[in-house]
Amino acid sequence: MAEQHTPRSLIVTLYGAYGRERPGPLPVAELIRLLGALGVDAPSVRSSVSRLKRRGLLVPERTPEGAAGYALSADARQLLDDGDRRIYAPSSADLSDGWVIAVFSVPEAERHKRHLLRSRLVRLGFGAAAPGVWIAPARLCEETRHTLRRLRLDTYVDLFRGEHLGFAATAEAVSRWWDLAAIAKQHEDFLDRHEPVLRSWDAREDTPAEAAYRDYLPALDSWRRLPYADPGLPGELLPQGWPGGRSAEVFGRLHARLRDAGAAFVTGEPRP
Repeated sequence: MAEQHTPRSLIVTLYGAYGRERPGPLPVAELIRLLGALGVDAPSVRSSVSRLKRRGLLVPERTPEGAAGYALSADARQLLDDGDRRIYAPSSADLSDGWVIAVFSVPEAERHKRHLLRSRLVRLGFGAAAPGVWIAPARLCEETRHTLRRLRLDTYVDLFRGEHLGFAATAEAVSRWWDLAAIAKQHEDFLDRHEPVLRSWDAREDTPAEAAYRDYLPALDSWRRLPYADPGLPGELLPQGWPGGRSAEVFGRLHARLRDAGAAFVTGEPRP
């Protein structure tokens, strides 16, 4: 079954891949052109931009020529900057670095924030150790701070750093804290969709700009979720044959081959 990429997700991916390099906002007409190349129609682009504006991720600005456009908000830039470390340089945590533990308590009158807090910790890659107690590799501590402060959820959470001292073996505990089978399935789905794309590029010598863009942006849109679902757990705690390394290699090679070539299509400038 073909993978579904939502217009909103593709717009965020586009800004993350190419939008931060621009000195000004992306014109709406350019967003429509660039998403149109991926099969998204103009009304869907406009509707998705409006939703991203309401969420505070995009802010309206005029281009130097006076055209309507949108730039990233400061919060969106922080979100993307944090994501770069995971998306473009994925690696496994070192077991000796320990863990960050998030303990939260939300008053019953604000229980809607409880769901938001849980869902955000899951998106950051935390596993559930116990009710109200979530755990992740320690290197995610600063990104967790940024995220919880941005969402004004930090007042409900205490963060700790520590090591697992038992009583179950750490590998056994990790298999309870995270759904490793579901994470492995996400890696395998990525490989099923994008490994054949890599093979097709490996078989050719040229890298046309529009073709590179058409293949790179959907691959990045698929990949950028994976380093959050899979927080880079220490390798010794994972099952044998873990597919995370292979999917990271496939994305890394697609990125190296296609990203800069696709930039020429985004800017409309021929490659040197």
